[in-house]
Order: sequence, then structure tokens, then C-alpha cells
Amino acid sequence: MGGVGIASRNRRFVNYMNPAAVTARDTLSFMMDFGLSSENKIFKQNNLTSANNTFNINDIVISFPLFPKTAMMVGLKPFSSVGYDFTHYVKDPAIIGETGSIAYSSSGNGSIYELFAAFGAKLGNEVSLGVQGMYYFGNIDKNTEMNFSSSTQRDISSGYIIQMSSLGAKVGAQWEHRLSSETSFSIGATYKFGTKTGGYVTDYQYATLSSIRDTLRYNIDTLHKTKNLSMGSELGVGFALKGGDRWIAEFDYIRSDWTKSNMDKVAGFANVGEVIFTPAVANEFRAGFEITPNRNDLRHTLRRWTYRGGAYFKQSYYQLNGVSVGAVGVTAGFTIPVTFRGLLNGITFGVDIGQKGTLTGVQTRERYAFFNIGFNIHDIWFVKTLYE
Repeated sequence: MGGVGIASRNRRFVNYMNPAAVTARDTLSFMMDFGLSSENKIFKQNNLTSANNTFNINDIVISFPLFPKTAMMVGLKPFSSVGYDFTHYVKDPAIIGETGSIAYSSSGNGSIYELFAAFGAKLGNEVSLGVQGMYYFGNIDKNTEMNFSSSTQRDISSGYIIQMSSLGAKVGAQWEHRLSSETSFSIGATYKFGTKTGGYVTDYQYATLSSIRDTLRYNIDTLHKTKNLSMGSELGVGFALKGGDRWIAEFDYIRSDWTKSNMDKVAGFANVGEVIFTPAVANEFRAGFEITPNRNDLRHTLRRWTYRGGAYFKQSYYQLNGVSVGAVGVTAGFTIPVTFRGLLNGITFGVDIGQKGTLTGVQTRERYAFFNIGFNIHDIWFVKTLYE
């Protein structure tokens, strides 16, 4: 649905965009969502082209009630991921001696994960409030290599390994007002607090000849003591219109401020050669819809399916030489209901196709297609069976 969810209230699916949304549920229902994703990217810069494919979890979330009008959810999802690999071959005349051809390559991989727990409570019939705690952790490895075709030359490998950890907090609210027996309007808002980030950056360089490797440089820098690195704060608002269990449409806006994150002062983040890297304010505009023609149609299977679509535009949290990096994309997907004891189980498929960056200036154009599959599990707890 284009990434919306700040205002959505749906008792059939887990929504972790807003901690207040956890109260949209059947009283005794237990829900679980587990998803996998495949990221397929094509990079282009000047005459260089490269492709990279990665596979990761999309989310693992469980949601359950606590007391009347209160509920909780806990889960794990990727917060950020890195995946690229560039290689090109040249015969460098500036190097004295017979070195043969040289392969220059740059690669990056790794993820930062978010482990979270959220609690929500419903106040009256229209207002829900929520609070969420997060723990961020993970590693990112950025590597650059210079490999000589001549066996008499030493290959050079250098890069950065970034190990991060951080605690965070998020609050949310939703207000849903019924316009008629079948239609309702909802407004949602979230705020994520900026937080200090700990961890280490390992700066290394090796020279290898045959099977012998010499360490030329190996330094470990502590993030929170020397660089004062932090996560940016984030404000999100959303508006949704809902037609019972048949359809919902939503628009979200998210603003996150990374200008005081100090990312430009940390090697590994700012390591982009002569390009000036500057943290900035990110803006995101998202719109999406969901429609289920008829959940109770016994004759036409496809009318019981849930269909989704959306679009988004993102202005990134950084600038390159003073120019913002933007992303635009469209999404589509559907959920196939799986009947099991009359419960609301399903299998969800989705795709996100878009482009990030351009071929102007120092930017790299990234075209991508993300595919994901999710398993939606629904059950009822604490039910006593009565026998006559």
C-alpha cells in the first residue's frame, strides 16, 4: 500500500507503523505476521553498471490482547540494509612497472535490525494511544579492493566495518470517527525520538601476495565517545477513509531530521571519496489503498482475495554535493485467504518497483524491484468449548 499505515485500523492484519493501531482487533484474537523479501537492484553511474540481489526477513511480529481495550505487539524487522557490488578493469598507465590489468571493486553488505515492543490502549470508542520501545543492532561492511592480474603485485583491500546499537522510543495516536454504518474516517500521528547511537567503526587495510597477508592499517573507533552519532527524530501523520471490511484508502506524510546526527563525521558513513556527504531532512509522501470485493462470496474465489496498491516519493536523509537524493516507486500486492477453523489466516504477496537517484552530477541511479511474501496467522485465545 505504498508504505502507509499511520492511520490504518484493521483487525485482520498486524500494523506496526503506529503503536496505537495494536488495539484494532477482536477482543481475544492472537495475530502473527512473518515475511521474507528479495531485493533486486541495478546500479548505473557513468559507464559502470552493476546488479545486486539480497534476501532478508521482512518482519516477524506477534500481537495479542492484555486487558480489556489494551493490547501489545513485539517484533523484529530490518531498519536499514546495504547491498551493492561494483567491479571494473583498467590498465593504469600511471603505475610504474608491468602490473597487467587492475580490477577495482567496491562492495557493501549488512543490515541494521529493529527489535521492538509496543503497548496500546483504547480510550472510549474513538481514541487509541500507543507507546513503543526499540533496540537497534547490526553490522555493515563496506569494502574496496584493488586486484592485480600480475602475480608479482600485492592486492590491496581496505574498508570499514560498522557495528551499531541503540535504544529508541516512539509514541502514537489514532482517532477514528464513524461517518455512517459502513464508512469511517481516521487520523493518526506518530513521533519517534532522536537517540544516541553506540558501537564501533573498524577501519582496515590489507595487502595480500599469494597466501600471505600483511596488515597495513587496523583502527577501531568508538562511535558514541568520539563522534557523538545519533539517530534522527521522526514525525508522521496519516489520514484514512475506510468502507467497513471492503476497502480503505490512506495518505501519509513522514518527516525525519538527521541534520544533527553527525553522520558526516563518521568514517564509513562519509567515506565517498571527493563527494561531499551532508545529513539532511528527509520527507516522504505515501498513498495506498486496499479492497476486498466480497469476503463471504462462496462462488468466486478471487472476490474473497484482498488487493492492494500504492505509490510513494521519498527525499532522502542525506545530500551529495548539496543535491538531495530522491526515490519514487509503486507497489502492488494481494492476500489469499486461507480458511482454517473459520479464522482470518492468509498468504500475502507484494512487489515494490522504483528508482532512487539519477545520472546527473555525482549520483548513482538505482533501479530496484523488491518482492516479498508474508504469512498472516490468526487465532482465538482463551475459548472454552461448551458441550450439551
